[in-house]
Amino acid sequence: MNLPLSSQQRVEAALAAKGVNIDIKVFPAGTRTAADAAAAIGCQVAEIAKSIVLRAVSSDRVVVVVASGSNRVDEHKVAQLLGEPLARADADFVRRKTGFAIGGVAPVGHLEAPLLLLDQDLLQYDHVWAAAGTSDSVFRLTPAELQLLTDAPLADIKQENEA
Repeated sequence: MNLPLSSQQRVEAALAAKGVNIDIKVFPAGTRTAADAAAAIGCQVAEIAKSIVLRAVSSDRVVVVVASGSNRVDEHKVAQLLGEPLARADADFVRRKTGFAIGGVAPVGHLEAPLLLLDQDLLQYDHVWAAAGTSDSVFRLTPAELQLLTDAPLADIKQENEA
């Protein structure tokens, strides 16, 4: 009998399927938020490639925006890019559609293929860190590798500060 893969094993399998050999690091103190991950890793918050999960209202599709850890996602910009209204995804929707719990959503290895967008601000870093399927695991890669792995378009998704 084949047991289902764990969240981290799904990420490892998705990486292997693309021919990418990346070392997953586990931090027992946790990497649930971008700030937690940056503190554990010893990098800038902006170097964390956080996955923000939204729900496309009309189609009920899962939308994953992989954003720089220091950026807030402008849901209106994302909705305009996708041509569909969006809503915040609750924990049940996130788990059901991605197979991951909030705080561990990886950019790859989802149960259901998401609509993916990458924050263009990630390109300014040599390397970024993404969740590896659990709230205490991450992996390091270049923004170019992230784009290759996800096949996601780059977009301006950052919420601008209001004066």
